[in-house]
Amino acid sequence: MLASCKSLRSHGQARRSPAMRPTDFSRMRCPVARAMAVLGERWTILILREAFAGTTRFDAFAANLGIAPNILSTRLSALVRHGVMERVRDGARHAYRLTERGRDAFPLYLAIRDWGARHFSGPEGPPTAMLDTRTGAPVTAPAPLRADGSRILPEEVRILPGPGANDAIRRRFGAGDAAHG
Repeated sequence: MLASCKSLRSHGQARRSPAMRPTDFSRMRCPVARAMAVLGERWTILILREAFAGTTRFDAFAANLGIAPNILSTRLSALVRHGVMERVRDGARHAYRLTERGRDAFPLYLAIRDWGARHFSGPEGPPTAMLDTRTGAPVTAPAPLRADGSRILPEEVRILPGPGANDAIRRRFGAGDAAHG
């Protein structure tokens, strides 16, 4: 049963509690949660995909994405507010350009793109290829590697409290592997 259903009325209908507020990820200590507060909305990574491909104009974002103008305006405004893009005067119009923070998201985009290409492309393969303009080599997301060049797998990582850890994080990750259960 849904958590929002408190009890059943005598005629079988569920009585709902007041609307639950969505979790505000931006207030969490976790940097993943905070990043998802900015990048987690489903149109955001697609807008970034377009920006990484050189799109700067509102009408070009709208046409390339097939997104409603009101939704695009809201999403671009959020990216500007979070410092991922900037809105700049470009002649008689405005352009949206990636900031340093936005450019820092390029490896994230590559990782999502590569993962999607591996797991969700049809038998014919992905619809696009990304090539390095200097070498012509395919551009892919870097895998996590050790200093010796060997790949690091998720089960080979230990999480420890960092300098910004609170007591809950210290309790969870401070005791070593036993705390991960």
